[in-house]
Amino acid sequence: MKSFFIELFEYTNTYNLKLEEVINGNSSRVSERTIKVFNHMLDAHQIWNNRVNPVDKQFGVWATHPATKWKEIIARNYEQSGYILNNFDLEAEVEYQNSRGDKFTNFVKDMLFQVINHSTYHRGQLASQFREVGLEPLMSEYIFFKRRTG
Repeated sequence: MKSFFIELFEYTNTYNLKLEEVINGNSSRVSERTIKVFNHMLDAHQIWNNRVNPVDKQFGVWATHPATKWKEIIARNYEQSGYILNNFDLEAEVEYQNSRGDKFTNFVKDMLFQVINHSTYHRGQLASQFREVGLEPLMSEYIFFKRRTG
């Protein structure tokens, strides 16, 4: 299972970097909503990592970061997800609070999969938003990643 999660985080990292490039390269065309959703993807990834391994000052759920910081945030998120995969038991339970202060307990593996699933969901939204402003959406489905990487 660990090797599959490693692939999933490589996939997520690859497409986060591609999105950063497209959004920054078309900053005059993308909507504020696109920038907000992209920031939220990065925020949520950091928040879930931090719930498992609280080492960073946690971002707000809808925090906005300067575009010049996006690559740094993407790299840190990827690094922290890798650290969790290599140093935490995927079957371990973690107690945490959501953004409303409600307490939950989930397995590390489920929390990590939430990061992947949440990112995929928002990439779909971003694809629609790209179309609305005449930009070609990224082909970011997992199978396209696997066809290129083997």
